Amino acid sequence: MEMGEEVLYAKHEREGVAAITLNRERALNSLNTALLEKLRAALEDAESDGTVRSIVITGAGSRAFCAGADVKELKDKSQAEAKDLSLWFQDITNYMERLRKPIIARINGFCLGGGLELAMACDFRIASDNSIFGLPEVNLGIIPGGGATQRLTRLIGKTKAMEMLMTGEQIDAEEALRLGLVNRVVPANELDTAVNALLSELQAKSALTLGILKLVVNNGLKMSFERALSYEAECFGSALASRDAKEGLQAFIEKRKPEFRGE
Repeated sequence: MEMGEEVLYAKHEREGVAAITLNRERALNSLNTALLEKLRAALEDAESDGTVRSIVITGAGSRAFCAGADVKELKDKSQAEAKDLSLWFQDITNYMERLRKPIIARINGFCLGGGLELAMACDFRIASDNSIFGLPEVNLGIIPGGGATQRLTRLIGKTKAMEMLMTGEQIDAEEALRLGLVNRVVPANELDTAVNALLSELQAKSALTLGILKLVVNNGLKMSFERALSYEAECFGSALASRDAKEGLQAFIEKRKPEFRGE
């Protein structure tokens, strides 16, 4: 599927993987309107393609996953236009959380501002040891608009989130791992190996079950604890009624590997 120069998109049917690359390397893969439009189109195609089981998002080159929004596009926007832009970007990140396939952020280098917001909307974040994370919007006299004030707080807690948001402090990959902002940190030359290992692990699971798990966790965070538990029970029933559950349970009894079909 052709995406144009801002986004590279490739599907590897044998592995069941859709690879999305933010492709503005000279601008440190910063987010502009054209890139976000093509990112959304790539995500929608990956969701609708039954051969795609997992999605990987990364940035072109070795310097940056994404250094944030394209400031040139921001500076002349009116208050109403800025609000609409924020809602549009939030709609993309919310869609990523609703999409019933695992999304992995392959983080290489700078992951700042809107780039970090994009990464936080993914289900997994694997980072090279030279990655840098931060929300520098406050230094420009603005605030994040793609969900960072809410997702960062939920991921690492209010105390450190408030510090990062209000100071614009940037942290290295090891600190991001300590805070729980990323799942794994590896040497830069082992980044693809680590991502591929995770993809292989996910490939062995039921695609249906992974999709249900993603919905339970992300939707449950928006509910009261009691309602979330009830929702979990509903989804547990749906999962147990699936063909994959019957196959998985029978395979366990027969001491063999299950053959999941995503049904």
